[in-house]
Amino acid sequence: MKEFLLDLRGVSKSFRTAEGAPRLVLDGVNFSLGKGEIVALLGKSGSGKSTLLRIMAGLIPADGGSVAYRGKPIAGPVEGVAMVFQSFALFPWLTVQQNVELGLEAQGVAPADRQQRADAMLELIGLAGFGGALPRELSGGMRQRVGIARALVTNPDVLLMDEAFSALDVLTGETLRTEILELWDTKSIPTRGILVVSHNIEEAVMMADRIVILSSDPGRIRSEYVIDVPRPRDADSAAVRALIDEVYGLMTMRVAPAPAAAAQAAPAVDYRLPETDVNRIEAVLDLLAGPPFGGRADLPQLADEAELPDEELFPTYEALGLLGLAHVEKGDISLTPLGHRYAAAAHTLRQEIFGQQLLMHVPLASRIREDLEAEPSGTLGEEPFLSVLQESLDAGQAGRTLEIAIEWGRYGEVYEYDFNAGVLKLPDGEAASAGTAP
Repeated sequence: MKEFLLDLRGVSKSFRTAEGAPRLVLDGVNFSLGKGEIVALLGKSGSGKSTLLRIMAGLIPADGGSVAYRGKPIAGPVEGVAMVFQSFALFPWLTVQQNVELGLEAQGVAPADRQQRADAMLELIGLAGFGGALPRELSGGMRQRVGIARALVTNPDVLLMDEAFSALDVLTGETLRTEILELWDTKSIPTRGILVVSHNIEEAVMMADRIVILSSDPGRIRSEYVIDVPRPRDADSAAVRALIDEVYGLMTMRVAPAPAAAAQAAPAVDYRLPETDVNRIEAVLDLLAGPPFGGRADLPQLADEAELPDEELFPTYEALGLLGLAHVEKGDISLTPLGHRYAAAAHTLRQEIFGQQLLMHVPLASRIREDLEAEPSGTLGEEPFLSVLQESLDAGQAGRTLEIAIEWGRYGEVYEYDFNAGVLKLPDGEAASAGTAP
């Protein structure tokens, strides 16, 4: 029987919106991390990956379900579980040595033992000689090494890594990832399970024994994928490229709505718009339309050609699909007939098409336009639209969704926006005609 280090059953979590209403972030999550296993957790923004990780670390409680470490309920921070953060999370006024010793100090380890263990870990992680340095003296890669050393020095059973390499350049991130795997595979660390949250599909395939994919809003486990290629893995091998392609397909697969929910499948006014801008949307569309793709591409190959990280590309793919310019299925993306027309169009026609598709497929944009047309002055503040969004989104997400809708609408000449006054208005020349319409 497999031994589980972490075991979650029916876990749910909600946060309060600005209006005080609960917003479900995680719903009915069942997940286990087995002994001797590396698992990668993938999902788009809004899938609750980081929230789930913090629940496992005991930093925040679940609202429903059970969370256990080695069979015992987690009610707070667990001594056998350590976490590495994306933002390094170092204390700038403490030396490298002091930052690494923090966890040991919290456990009540004697000063001499703390120093000896921290010295040994700094040497193991490639920071020997830097114990007296302050974080500001180090590069990003070295600061993340300090974060990793601080987590590993406590000899954790479970290591949780929240986007641990995403703030680093590609080469530094790859080097650190390789070194962590070497420590794991050679059993140089006592850690028995690693859970990696990532946006990077190649990173997940290179590291993990199993990949878990979360759906978004709320986060639910959508699919799992077991990787049986032994490590170390060659990123350029046919087997690994095939795995990457397969995971891309799983990530972009649309989940069919239940029959009762089919009528609700279209986006609502409070739909959280993909975080991408018009320039990126058009850049990816133009790349897809040109050689060597000619309107259809394998997503990993397009990602290589675009030289953009997955966390920037996936929202762009979603936007292209939302606007009816491209279709994504099973790891491939292809332009629709309208997408081909858009790619061949001059700037003015592109704006016209963009505006038409925006009003047709993005309810928030059409709501803004309709309300402006109904207003005699053709002018409205942004607050009513923020209030609508904050009924289901937190303040940050609501603000960002409105920003995206404003940027897209301005490009499509659907409406204009006065940044200083926070006011939306109909394009010049349209307000008067809207106000006099029968």
